[in-house]
Amino acid sequence: MSFRLLRQPLTTVARRAAATSTRAAPVAAAQFRAYSSQPAKSSGGGAGSLFLAAASAAAGAGAYFFYAESQKSTLPAIASTAAPIEKKKEPLDYQKVYNAIAELLEDDNYDDGSYGPVFLRLAWHSSGTYDKNHDNGGSSPATMRYKPEAGHGANAGLGIARERLNRIKDQFPEISYGDLWTLAGVVAIQEAGGPIMNWRAGRIDGEEEHSPPEGRLPDAGRPDPQHSRDIFYKMGFNDQEIVALLGAHAMGRCHKHRSGYDGPWTASPTVFTNTFFTELLGRKWEYRKWDGPKQFEDKESKSLMMLPADMAMAKDKEFRKWVEIYAKDEQLFFDHFAKACEKLFELGCKFPEGTKVYRFTPTNA
Repeated sequence: MSFRLLRQPLTTVARRAAATSTRAAPVAAAQFRAYSSQPAKSSGGGAGSLFLAAASAAAGAGAYFFYAESQKSTLPAIASTAAPIEKKKEPLDYQKVYNAIAELLEDDNYDDGSYGPVFLRLAWHSSGTYDKNHDNGGSSPATMRYKPEAGHGANAGLGIARERLNRIKDQFPEISYGDLWTLAGVVAIQEAGGPIMNWRAGRIDGEEEHSPPEGRLPDAGRPDPQHSRDIFYKMGFNDQEIVALLGAHAMGRCHKHRSGYDGPWTASPTVFTNTFFTELLGRKWEYRKWDGPKQFEDKESKSLMMLPADMAMAKDKEFRKWVEIYAKDEQLFFDHFAKACEKLFELGCKFPEGTKVYRFTPTNA
């Protein structure tokens, strides 16, 4: 190694170091030692030593850089100690759930072409088990999923609704059964032309041990108005609300192989109207002669029916007052029904303060 080489500018040395980037790291290190081991040929030694030190540093730095680069693929990765950032979970879009339920309503092979009435009955029966004296039951625990409540006589046939709505549960697994069933009731009412309902989410599914005892729902075969009061007063309803809620009988029909009773209340069982009240007051009713339980049929066509508990609404003075009002004023019935049904669907629910109130847009609007 000559003194002239050592006196070359450092950039020249650096360029030469770069030219060795493809060589193995030991070779670069050996070259570095060769440069540094030879004495500088200078009379004073100071300048030569300075250039030698600078050149040695540059060569050493270049050699380390190329060695590190050549080993980059094999160097162990350093794990981050920062906590992973969790992606914020998007809230459930209940209008989408509503729409999905609405798509399940129509079926020409079922009853009168709609599952709406049986969805409404499921929502009604799962909610109407609340007893304010014991502060249990109601829609929140959704215990009709279990055999004890599912086997109650008043719930015969509701497995059809639960099974069909399991498609929605599969699609939106985060929704509770209590929310699903009551929302299906809202869908049934609104899609059938009924009032726009208020609805809140947040019901928490319970276990079998939370199942209510049988007998908390009204007995359709009881003709005495006091029975209806005894049942509904335990839920927290008054006479006006009782009559309004029974207006839901405008939808659906009874089935002999389920409840034992048979037939529709109105000629349009898939449409929500005040027709239950107009039919109750406007037709002549007589006992049906058949092999089933006691029920009434209209004398003219014999195609419609009323239950003994329905007829009690027309015979009791206080109940009949509201039957007559609703028969004359469908909009008032809609307003009163919406409030009473919202109350029914929320019996026993413990919603946090500020829980959002939904009002859904019908798909047929």
